[in-house]
Amino acid sequence: MSSSSNVVAMRKVVQQLRLEAGLHRVKVSQAATDLKQFCLQNAQNDPLLTGVSSSTNPFRPQKVCSFL
Repeated sequence: MSSSSNVVAMRKVVQQLRLEAGLHRVKVSQAATDLKQFCLQNAQNDPLLTGVSSSTNPFRPQKVCSFL
């Protein structure tokens, strides 16, 4: 029973290794360059960099309504 479960486990390992070997790899330097370029191209749309106008900010403090 132990040898058959060992064979099944090894087949799963081989299948996973074949899957990983078939993946397209990109060099880290190229990925970093692409990421930097993407960030620079989309910086004008990033609310963390440009801020959010108070009229469209859903998290702005609510105005208190009081009747005197």
